[in-house]
Amino acid sequence: MPVQRLNHAVLFVRDVERSVAFYREALDFRIVMGGQGAAFLQAPGSSNDHDLGLFEIGAQAGPSGAGRTSVGLYHLAWEVDTLQELERIAVKLTELDSLVGASDHSTTKALYAKDPDGIEFEVSWLVPADLITEEILKDRSHIRPLDLAREKERYGAQTRGGLGVSIPA
Repeated sequence: MPVQRLNHAVLFVRDVERSVAFYREALDFRIVMGGQGAAFLQAPGSSNDHDLGLFEIGAQAGPSGAGRTSVGLYHLAWEVDTLQELERIAVKLTELDSLVGASDHSTTKALYAKDPDGIEFEVSWLVPADLITEEILKDRSHIRPLDLAREKERYGAQTRGGLGVSIPA
């Protein structure tokens, strides 16, 4: 049987309490289990046992060299169901001084942010399959700045993203 989806990710962090507080405030994750320098968090719309594991390694830990001096993971990406939710998270990430970018990838509308340890992550909304046109597909190689107001007008603030793409139609 083939792989179905990513079930969870695990990060090494300097301070697990600080990281838990960040992911709770930024993305509304909730703690499902924790203790002794570890925490397991679940996204609000998830049915996974947990979506993110955090393991504390201490304040002395240096920054990740992944992508600069060594191979490693670039970022994690979480999907939201509506452009309205993407906009709400953009506001929250901006308030937390965590938002580092926002891109329109044609079929995907994405925010990029960094957690307190500088670990990058993405939050995205996917254009539903029935709204993807040939023009949109041809435009995938062009990355543009994200204009959420324009995208909400185009697709609707409450349109369920990912249908027929990441979510069975």
